[in-house]
Amino acid sequence: MAVDEIKLNEFLGKAVGDLGAAMSATLMLVGDRLGLYRELAKGPVTSTELAKRTGTNERYVREWLGNQGAGGYVQFNPASDEWSLSEEQALCLTDPNGPVDLPGAYNIVEATFHALGHTLDNFTSGKGMEWGEHHPCLFEGTERFFRAGYNASLIDAWLPALDGVVGKLQAGAKVADVGCGHGASTILMAKNYPDSEFVGYDYHAPSIDVAREKAAAAGATNATFEVADAVGYDGKFDLIAFFDCLHDMGDPAGVARHAREAINADGVVMLVEPFANDTVQDNLNPVGRVMYGASTQICVPVSLARNGPALGAQAGEARLREILVDDGGFTRFRRATETPFNLVLEARP
Repeated sequence: MAVDEIKLNEFLGKAVGDLGAAMSATLMLVGDRLGLYRELAKGPVTSTELAKRTGTNERYVREWLGNQGAGGYVQFNPASDEWSLSEEQALCLTDPNGPVDLPGAYNIVEATFHALGHTLDNFTSGKGMEWGEHHPCLFEGTERFFRAGYNASLIDAWLPALDGVVGKLQAGAKVADVGCGHGASTILMAKNYPDSEFVGYDYHAPSIDVAREKAAAAGATNATFEVADAVGYDGKFDLIAFFDCLHDMGDPAGVARHAREAINADGVVMLVEPFANDTVQDNLNPVGRVMYGASTQICVPVSLARNGPALGAQAGEARLREILVDDGGFTRFRRATETPFNLVLEARP
């Protein structure tokens, strides 16, 4: 077999970059958990100063800084021997409540290594892995990673893109947040629309406990949380939201039918899903790579654990339309808006 040297070197260059990124994944967690990024954001420092301020060992910090600088995550000034973060790097690395939270995403990466043995077994057995079987770092990482997107878009872009929903929320509506996890989306909506009532549902009881604690800490008295799966909640609602969770479920068609029964005649179902095109070839890009990776190790196993169809995180709008309209009984369905990471879909009775 003849090897094309140019193509070989191109592939190896990509592979080395990926290897460096993989080797640096735990060091992202180190920078986050030891406060190294946050201290760097305050201004240029030497490795000695950074170690002193964070209570860490200088030799380890020096090597960590070299790794981060080589990856383009920190800046180095050889004239002063100082390290720093640009404003853009600080935005992505130091603020869990901001519009981007890269370190939070690496908690999800960490969880996939904890689950590796189970993943290997799944590949040969075809079995699944329940959400609650994962290491707790997955639950924290999911909250942090998705909360950043909600902070950036939910109030200012996604809800206004839904026909008439903001007016109802301002006047006082009843909202179900199904698959709410730690309640980040529920609490954010509740804080912004104090005259509405929000109920978060999740079948993972420990996550509901965390959501209740976070709501109390945030003073979101109009947000309550209940342990229930996606077909186990009762009542009628003006808005039912599914944030990045329908594709994980064991019976998404049944979930859609239940939402159709629970939504008021003039209500709206908001379906937020990972961004995906409808064909595999159109998802072979950096965002698709992240989503397929998470889907293989987290999303598909959760659905298969309940004998579900395993829609996966790259289901695409056409497949989701089938679930909501053909299977679920909704008659109106549209893409309300999108981001590079999310599709925001609107379904009406």
